[in-house]
Amino acid sequence: MIAVLFLVLHIPRVLSSATQVAAIFPQDPALRIGSTLTATCSVSSELGLHASQLFWTLNGQRLPSGAYSVAGPTELTVTLPRLSGSRQPSGDNLVCHGGGGHVLAGSCLYVGMPPEKPVNLTCWSRNTKDLTCKWAPGGQGETFIRTKYRLKYRLRWYGREKECEHYGMGQLYSCHIPRDLALFTPYEIWVEASNQLGTATSDIITLDILDVVTTDPPVDVHVSRVGELDDQLSVRWSNPPALKDFLFQAKYQIRYRLEDSTDWKVVDDVGNQTSCRLAGLRPGTVYFVQVRCNPVGIYGSRRPGIWSDWSSPTAASTPLSERLLSGSCDPKVGEQNATLRRELKQFFGWVRKHTYGCSGVTIKLYDQWRVWLQKSHKTRNQVEATLSCRLLPGSKFVRQQYRRIR
Repeated sequence: MIAVLFLVLHIPRVLSSATQVAAIFPQDPALRIGSTLTATCSVSSELGLHASQLFWTLNGQRLPSGAYSVAGPTELTVTLPRLSGSRQPSGDNLVCHGGGGHVLAGSCLYVGMPPEKPVNLTCWSRNTKDLTCKWAPGGQGETFIRTKYRLKYRLRWYGREKECEHYGMGQLYSCHIPRDLALFTPYEIWVEASNQLGTATSDIITLDILDVVTTDPPVDVHVSRVGELDDQLSVRWSNPPALKDFLFQAKYQIRYRLEDSTDWKVVDDVGNQTSCRLAGLRPGTVYFVQVRCNPVGIYGSRRPGIWSDWSSPTAASTPLSERLLSGSCDPKVGEQNATLRRELKQFFGWVRKHTYGCSGVTIKLYDQWRVWLQKSHKTRNQVEATLSCRLLPGSKFVRQQYRRIR
């Protein structure tokens, strides 16, 4: 239900020129969306202006005279029904003007909604040295007037309430506590939101710093070729140095992408190794590789760790070759590829028995066809001529298979 608010205030009819010659009442009101406001501009009789000579503007736009009402020789009111949210956080400008257009007085209108309860409060500690928390505004997050957020915290059983001081460190709706944090003791943390129309408080979360530790990315990431293997790269890295004196187990993830692509492929099953071999890569291609760390069980904590940021990208290229290989860090994939190649050999053997003039069909020809897909149009035509064996009349299935591999 939309609240309707009528604010009509009057001032004494005698204004001293030593103080002010005109004023708007109410001054700088805060109103809910959908409210109706009636404001009064009162001028000093010393100006010699009659109320009928005055006019109003809102954000620089003149308001229609039909909204005015002369309340007295020196008082002009304006009524604004069903107010929408303020167009700017600093408030909408309602201004009273003299007949010549000069400004007599102004007021800021703050039209919006009270804040809703902040949600999704989460926190993490980098290397157990600090604490950063972020949250999201409640509801749609849009109140149309400036809302202030305060992150507060205290030790669960005996601490006094403190407020975080470093807001917006790298992202909106976040705060950073850089020092003076206790380990092995739970904290209570919450967020308070407030504006001119009200306040709201998030749910309180309880956490131990050791349960929300993340770390710096792994260092010394090296990516190199594996001999002459054209589809593989070796990746090696070192533990984050800031955690070398902590009791923890690390889990690692690798991701890699082609030089001209934005799509990353993630290798999840690295475990606590500090090296991995990537296989099934494209020969003669530059890859970018990154690694990140999850410190599990800091000082015996039973909570899952928090993934670090990714390391800086490291680039390496596979050797140039026309062979077709496929695989990954999982050796079982290589076995699947071997099965696929055997099936292809069987297929081409069947093709030779049912075609004329195609005695040169081999798995190598299939490999060349795969390379052909990456080459220029002229080269494609040359390879296509090699593939265009004349099939026996009635060999419909063979033609279908040929068109399929094309």
